[in-house]
Amino acid sequence: MVQFTRDDLKRTLDGLRRPLWLTRTGMRAEGVVRSLWPLLAIVLLALAAAMMGLHEILPIEAIWTCVGLTVGGALWALVYAVRHWSWPSTTDAMMRLDASMAGRPLTALFDDQAIGSGDDASAAVWSAHKRHMAERASHAQAVPADLRVSSRDPYALRYVAALAFGIAVVFGSIWRVGTVAEMATGGAGTLAAGPIWEGWAEPPRYTGKPTLYLNDLAEGALELPVGTIVTMRLYGEVGGLTVSETVSGSTAEVDPQAPPQMAFDFKVTQDGALSIDGPGARAWDVTVRADEAPEIVILGVPEVAALGEMRLPFAAKDDYGVEAGEARIMLDLASIDRRYGLAPEPDERAEVIVPLPMPIAGDRAAFEENLIDDFSEHPWANMPVTVAMTALDAAEQQAQTAPMQMTLPGRRFFDPTAAAVIEMRRDILWSRSNAKRTAQVLRAVSYLPQDAFRSETTALRLRKIIGRIETYARFGLNTENQEQLAQEMWDFALELEEGDLEDARERMKRAQERLNEAMKNGATDEEIAELMQELRRATDDFMQQLQREQAQKQDGEQQQGQQQQDGETMQMTQDDLQRMMDRIQELMEEGRMAEAEQALRELQELMENMQMAEGQQGEGSQSPGQEAMEGLADTLREQQGLSDQAFRDLQEQFNPNAQAGESEQNEGRNGGQGRGENHEGQQGEGQGENQENFDSDQQDADSNNPGLDPRGEQSLAERQQQLRDELNRQEGNMPGQGTPEGDAAREALDRAGDAMDQAEQNLREGDLAEAIDNQSQAMEALRDSMRSLGEAMAEEERNQQAGQGQQESDRRADNRDPLGRSQGSNGASGSDDQADLNDDAYGRARELLDEIRRRSGEAARPEVERDYLNRLLDRF
Repeated sequence: MVQFTRDDLKRTLDGLRRPLWLTRTGMRAEGVVRSLWPLLAIVLLALAAAMMGLHEILPIEAIWTCVGLTVGGALWALVYAVRHWSWPSTTDAMMRLDASMAGRPLTALFDDQAIGSGDDASAAVWSAHKRHMAERASHAQAVPADLRVSSRDPYALRYVAALAFGIAVVFGSIWRVGTVAEMATGGAGTLAAGPIWEGWAEPPRYTGKPTLYLNDLAEGALELPVGTIVTMRLYGEVGGLTVSETVSGSTAEVDPQAPPQMAFDFKVTQDGALSIDGPGARAWDVTVRADEAPEIVILGVPEVAALGEMRLPFAAKDDYGVEAGEARIMLDLASIDRRYGLAPEPDERAEVIVPLPMPIAGDRAAFEENLIDDFSEHPWANMPVTVAMTALDAAEQQAQTAPMQMTLPGRRFFDPTAAAVIEMRRDILWSRSNAKRTAQVLRAVSYLPQDAFRSETTALRLRKIIGRIETYARFGLNTENQEQLAQEMWDFALELEEGDLEDARERMKRAQERLNEAMKNGATDEEIAELMQELRRATDDFMQQLQREQAQKQDGEQQQGQQQQDGETMQMTQDDLQRMMDRIQELMEEGRMAEAEQALRELQELMENMQMAEGQQGEGSQSPGQEAMEGLADTLREQQGLSDQAFRDLQEQFNPNAQAGESEQNEGRNGGQGRGENHEGQQGEGQGENQENFDSDQQDADSNNPGLDPRGEQSLAERQQQLRDELNRQEGNMPGQGTPEGDAAREALDRAGDAMDQAEQNLREGDLAEAIDNQSQAMEALRDSMRSLGEAMAEEERNQQAGQGQQESDRRADNRDPLGRSQGSNGASGSDDQADLNDDAYGRARELLDEIRRRSGEAARPEVERDYLNRLLDRF
């Protein structure tokens, strides 16, 4: 049996020296903190007050009161420290260390066996117990000190003192503490340890220069930006220091009876001297750095985009940066050709002021920018003007360029009618006295509406504009109405120029015409590039549509078992067309306009020949479905024309003057408006007088519908009845009976017939508004019928294709479209697209819907008419 001896105890205690020492040190720290925290808090508060300079601003009585309170508090804190002071011994440290371990092993090591010491077994157990306790004591760790005094400081005054001292360290000065001891002498030497004066020179903020602390600057030369604010503060006895300066330019005399100043603030405006006389005297020779005026220059002529946007480059610079700028555009009246609509004196109009763009990021000391704006809608667009640019710096100094003469860029219109409307818009904006002349010119332009306009809606819109101009010319045109007319004419010209054409052929033809007009009128390179791009897009759309239609027709012929003979045909690829258009653009860019016009004519002839060839290929027998589809399309167009006529009659009810001047003896298209040659080259026999408006032509267009009296003498109700009878005939020949699609087409025709019957009844009763509603329902039912019929035809076509076999598929694969491209494995691509079957009807519907929206937004129209138009929009 191994006994636990004193040597074992000694070795165990030697291993506890480090944790025992650390524990005792922590207990000492606890004693210091718990006894001295009030004194430490008072000392930190006193230092914070001294470092922040409270003794320099408080009255002497308040300072002595604070000192007394501080001393009293310190004495109390000392008494508190003595009463709560305790110095831990080794035994205290050992007892804390022993209490931190389970079973108190240190106490067990010093215990002796009370009973059974003579029993060997009992002694063996006791020795094993001590060895176990010694093993546990060898793993002892130092006990952390508990420095919390929250129970003794419930108001956290120690944290207040620590926070105040931290603020004083950051924002105060340790040197101010030394001045407290000198206050007992009454302040005689309080400034010996610190500055007796302070000064700051603060340049203007826009210069970006830092504020200078004059105490850190040596005597001698000193350069300051003009406008610098100098601030001086003098300490110590009044009159002990004086400040003299000649940099502010002040000439005010100092009153000798006034008390000496201890603070000075003045602005540096000129070269001069600045000095401080007295203890710590210092002087500087100040040189003012002048703020140079900004500079701005226009870098070149303006660049004009195809749609009229102007880009005018300019450069500006300033020593401290340009703050803002503006461009002033003034009409150059002396350079204007004062003829026609420009002959009257112009209405007074303010100059155009446009802010110049500034760099968003980076240095504004020197930069180049572009003034980008679109003045196409301004009254001075495409007229001589002068442009002057102004730059402004932070010191409100200005610089201006010399006036630059130029033509104010604006959009150019190549459609002749659109160009005429824009010119009249310019005249009416030039002077309100041009209203009568403008109306006369526009009536002359629109004398033959079928030649000047692409749709009846466009012609009606111009007639409405002319009517408003004539009304204003008669009763007076104010500025507000002048601006409204100008906006309407601008929108109308845009519609004429850009068009609203859904048919690919019309868009391509329109693009060719615009390009041809541009070449004749000397368009710029940017305008030519824009128009060439438009022609490319229109040509691509046309070729794609042509390919789809050709594929449909070839596939239909194969279904009927016809052998299509290629014959001698000329084939070309899309790349050939692109090369031709590239050549046209290259010739125009080189200025060879005659050759470019010749090449454009060749392209037009080629495209026309392709259309004729495509039309010839489409001739021949038609299937019953195709005949029914064409018949429904004709009926839809006729119903649309009848609805247009009813709408015009309704409009005349609210605006009787709209038809003023028409002859009641209008005999239709061939009737004429006076003796002479009719529209078709034969002699007419009408007795009316020639009229300036074109309402009769618009009515004649409706009178030429198939099945109606060409003289236009029938009533709207009779024409509606004839259209209903034609629909009954078509319904009896409708194919696809027994199929879901065919039944749906017949059901839609029944709805169309019912709506036509209601419209006829409304027309006989004179209820035009309700009649137009029913006519709209009839047109919508006709469209539904055409869609269902197209689906029936597509289903029948798919069924026929399924039984054709591989041989017919191979024959289809060899077919090529007019561009020489293979149709692929499915020659009927696009045949299911119902929009291809009804382009005319849907395009007309869209035009009318747009016109209804426009008219419903015109506040000048009668309220009852606008309510009716809004009901139409709600329905569709």
